[in-house]
Amino acid sequence: MTKPEMPKTPDSRPKVLAIASGGGHWVQLMRLRPAFADAAVTFVTVRPSYQSDVPGEDFRVIPDATRWNKFKLLLMAAKIFWIVATVRPDVVVSTGAAPGYFAIRFGKWFRARTCWIDSIANAEILSLSGQQIRPHASIVLTQWPHVAEASGVEFAGSVL
Repeated sequence: MTKPEMPKTPDSRPKVLAIASGGGHWVQLMRLRPAFADAAVTFVTVRPSYQSDVPGEDFRVIPDATRWNKFKLLLMAAKIFWIVATVRPDVVVSTGAAPGYFAIRFGKWFRARTCWIDSIANAEILSLSGQQIRPHASIVLTQWPHVAEASGVEFAGSVL
């Protein structure tokens, strides 16, 4: 089976929106950087200091929020919608949590292919965000075979 061609930007590179919240989610997203080598990447996260991890790249900052602060969550969602609407990525990739959920939901509205990679820390069950995004993402990956089997998502090896 051949892999479908990825849509291209005018400069022939696919546009990727790589998004994650802070801490371990961001660290795991950074470990995926080699996979984006031939893409025009927009990195999105919650901490301005992370820009030093991606010098020279398109970098955007969104408000940090959790499900416990509904107002900030709404602000986060609005900013992510604006980023997705203006960047128009071909692919949205996230390692979690809330920012990735919103980016994947909005990315689908703009016909982007979407990939959720659940945190390696979720060794027993799929994360809450992973469970919620599962019906909406093009692909959901876990890094644990027993979690994949139990949750109905894919295991393609321990990638992070």
